[in-house]
Amino acid sequence: MSEGAEGAAEAALLAEVGARVRARRAAAGLTQAALAQRAGVSVRFLVALEAGQGNISLGRLWGLCAALRTPLEALLAGLGPGGREKIALVGLRGAGKSSLGRALAKARGWPFVELDRRVEEAAGMRLGALFELRGEAHYRALEAQALAALLDENGPMVIATGGSIVTAPETWARLRQGARTVWLKASPASHLGRVQAQGDMRPMQGRPEAVAELSALWSERAPLYAQADLTVDTDARGEAGALEALLGWAAG
Repeated sequence: MSEGAEGAAEAALLAEVGARVRARRAAAGLTQAALAQRAGVSVRFLVALEAGQGNISLGRLWGLCAALRTPLEALLAGLGPGGREKIALVGLRGAGKSSLGRALAKARGWPFVELDRRVEEAAGMRLGALFELRGEAHYRALEAQALAALLDENGPMVIATGGSIVTAPETWARLRQGARTVWLKASPASHLGRVQAQGDMRPMQGRPEAVAELSALWSERAPLYAQADLTVDTDARGEAGALEALLGWAAG
């Protein structure tokens, strides 16, 4: 690699790390001053880092990750040769994966794909019929195959995943290896309200304790969703703010 190419690669690396720090700080609701104080670095240093202009030692990066409660690997995953081009959105139904995914893909000029639609195409039937006639194991096999095919496609894309993908350990690991992942986080009540607003009564139909059941499901899956590279709180940021955070992160 030539000296000029090495310099460009280093600049791209610093820009990406800075963008990831900035996105995670924004998702955590921290100002630059607050994060700098928590991490024990100067505001000037943090400003330069987020702008992609500051080289950073491993020790300082570790301090920032500790302040953000973020694994070190989350800021470095996929960087360098063979970096991940695709972005995958995860979360419970009603998280906004389809609406925000389409908006993000349109703004970036990328394809948008719903993984479950690919599963339905492969099965030749809708998901409800698939689960009823073939069972969850068959769905999981088709989901894994459909995901592998998407990740093997060339170029960037935005992928909206099914809400339960995180409960399939091998598929979830494959997704995190092949794409940059984002958890669209909201409260159980928000999830329920959104799907009902869309005219989908499945969360309530025949389930008088729907909110309690959804809360239990949220608590069970939250630690898995939190393994994503980025968490965007859609309750706190709203749809426009969430899209802004996604666009900033995607461009980094």
